[in-house]
Amino acid sequence: MQTVKAKKHLGQHFLNDETIAKSIVDALINENSDTIIVEVGPGMGVLTKHLIKLNANFIAFDVDEESIIYLKQNYPEHSSKFLLQDFLSQNTTKHVSGKFNLIGNFPYNISSQIMFKVLENKNNIDCVVGMFQKEVAERIAEKPGSKTYGILSVLLQAYYNIEYLFTVNENLFTPPPKVKSAVIKLIRNNTNKLNCNEELFVKVVKACFNQRRKMIRNSVQSLLQNKSIQHELFTLRPEQLSVPQFVELTNFVEQNTLNK
Repeated sequence: MQTVKAKKHLGQHFLNDETIAKSIVDALINENSDTIIVEVGPGMGVLTKHLIKLNANFIAFDVDEESIIYLKQNYPEHSSKFLLQDFLSQNTTKHVSGKFNLIGNFPYNISSQIMFKVLENKNNIDCVVGMFQKEVAERIAEKPGSKTYGILSVLLQAYYNIEYLFTVNENLFTPPPKVKSAVIKLIRNNTNKLNCNEELFVKVVKACFNQRRKMIRNSVQSLLQNKSIQHELFTLRPEQLSVPQFVELTNFVEQNTLNK
């Protein structure tokens, strides 16, 4: 049977364990099973075949033409659902109307970008189940107080409840990556809008973590009009702040910013 050659420049590592593959799909199907599913980077279809068996309403995006050809040949009745297109491109949503769930063994070199794409479409994406490099998965799911808690942790946890599901060993991929992998699940929470300026919220979070070794006071100085003002959060470091505290900080900065 024809196979697809894993391409290093695309960050491809094909999962070859059926039990893990089914566990990933099951974790998503348990959430809003009637919602359309978007798969990113189907490769040789290790997840896709389980989606098809469940008669899931899905489409799959891949930038690897060889993968798309392989999938169309092996699942001809679903050929229109395999799209040779970058999920990160601006016209992705024209293929999906309304709500959708996201699944994939995400290429590690673009996994963070995929999460920022999720944030852009947070009002349409109810659930995400994905494979990541283990340290990225931990970072996304981590709680305040940890050294791995960072920008993605705060931004995603503002809108999603996140669960670390399980770790996946290197030898379950072809070719084996040099790092362990992990599967996490994101479920949209009830926050439709943060109680602050959301654009400024992003700027404040990024400003703080870009200088994560410094106290908040130093990180937000460039945003503040009155340099002498104080706030109780200023003596903390960014990894110590919860999402509500970043919201509080954002409101404080907005009240004292140079560029209102």
